[in-house]
Amino acid sequence: MPPKVRAGLGLAAFPFDDARDLFAFAERCERLGVDSLWQTDRLHGSAGQLEALATMATLAGCTERIKFGMNAVVASLRDPLVLAKQCATIDFLSRGRLLPVFGVGVEVDPVWKATGREPAERGRRADEALEIAQRLWRGEEVHFEGRFHRYAGARIAPLPVQQPLPCWIGGSSSKAIRRTARLGTGWLAGLAPPDEVARVIAAIQAELVRSGRTIDPDHYGATVPCRIGAPDPALAERFGRARGGFVPMGAPAEIVARAREYLAAGATKLVLIPLARGTRDFLDQAERLAGEVLPAIES
Repeated sequence: MPPKVRAGLGLAAFPFDDARDLFAFAERCERLGVDSLWQTDRLHGSAGQLEALATMATLAGCTERIKFGMNAVVASLRDPLVLAKQCATIDFLSRGRLLPVFGVGVEVDPVWKATGREPAERGRRADEALEIAQRLWRGEEVHFEGRFHRYAGARIAPLPVQQPLPCWIGGSSSKAIRRTARLGTGWLAGLAPPDEVARVIAAIQAELVRSGRTIDPDHYGATVPCRIGAPDPALAERFGRARGGFVPMGAPAEIVARAREYLAAGATKLVLIPLARGTRDFLDQAERLAGEVLPAIES
């Protein structure tokens, strides 16, 4: 049986005119049958961007069916016990709708200087944090002596509804590929063209063969900023790499065509980020994507 293809809508910088508009957006997406909602995570900076886990908790309370995830929480910036407890609580309260994704961040991010952390150690910190979190989600009493974290008999309750709780990994480096094969239940690309997505998926699958693990074929994803209508270079530029030509803007058929390039690369979960200016424009983009693009690519 071929893997299921699903597509959700994502948020990066806060696109609305009023805080309450987030609830209206989530409720509208649920009525439209959108599969999932996603919040990009960035703790440090002057751009208006919501904290991802708090946003997930909000979505759990204002929706009943739709799934939601963070794209992607930087695990090396979080305390693993607190992170595990937050995720378990959100999954419990939403009756099993959380889709957590974790990464290690990029070396040039100013967050490292702002928080006094050494970026060269971010991967090792994340590995420890994710190992601890997964053990806590399974209900274990965790005893752990690592380089960065030490626990003696830590445990959490209530546990996540989903067992095991999904643990998708982000990143495209060789270390991220090995981390996905060792700890992940899925992989979600950041801003990357289809050929890069294909390369990483193939590398993860090869690493899985070597490790003896498996990841479901419908647990590979890609992030696609896009806009229906006339191109808006200033909006595309917010997402960087726009000059690379893989941020689609134009008719719905153009968005669908680009999405199918990612599907051909092996992605089966797409996170479409509507590029818009203000609440009315964003809601219009979301509604058009839900009505004119998502039905053409989901299966």
